[in-house]
Amino acid sequence: MEQFSPYQHNHLLAALPDPELRRWQCELEPVDLALGQVLYESGIRMSHVYFPIDAIVSLLYVLEDGGSAEIAVVGNDGVVGIAIFMGGESTTSRAVVQSAGKGLRMRAHVIKEEFGRSGPVLHLMLRYIQALITQMAQTAVCNRHHSLDQQLCRWLLLSLDRLNGSELLMTQELIANMLGVRREGVTEGALKLQRAGLIRYARGHISVLNRQGLEQRVCECYQVVRDEYNRLLPRISAI
Repeated sequence: MEQFSPYQHNHLLAALPDPELRRWQCELEPVDLALGQVLYESGIRMSHVYFPIDAIVSLLYVLEDGGSAEIAVVGNDGVVGIAIFMGGESTTSRAVVQSAGKGLRMRAHVIKEEFGRSGPVLHLMLRYIQALITQMAQTAVCNRHHSLDQQLCRWLLLSLDRLNGSELLMTQELIANMLGVRREGVTEGALKLQRAGLIRYARGHISVLNRQGLEQRVCECYQVVRDEYNRLLPRISAI
């Protein structure tokens, strides 16, 4: 498997059997994903799916008045653009890069053909989609019932799970858009975590100093999502 090492950094690709991964080699194109880059807009026909490597992409629902809220995050655990192979071609959400990095992309018609083979790709993607739906549902519950402090902890932990390291480059405005709150609320929440010695935040740079402390402070929503990913995608979780 060493010849496929560039693809091992995305855990969903790494979970593919060798024959499928070999077939995909010439179809996966390396791309740079810039902070704030929009990969697709609501209602727009998608041309590619994206497999993040060390970037994180936020799936946002955008209201008519311009307000938005995050419904899920995708990093090296998965793929952005599931509507393509689920038959919808477009979706009501927007995909925005929340942490810059690299990724791989595949043309829409190729991933649809692979999904339609009804083999390992189909089964792997369906399990991933179920895990993603769990994350979306739990995000809705969390945003309705838990404090901003807990939501911020959940968001930080989900992001860290999809990155190598303990640092994030993220502006307050972007975090506010993700959580669907005012910037002042993000500032207050970040300062609270900083005073507790859990993070250090300055000029859009977040360093997590005490992950265990975040896990103790977060609501149950984070563990529900993590457990479901581990249950449905054990090979991915073990990578």
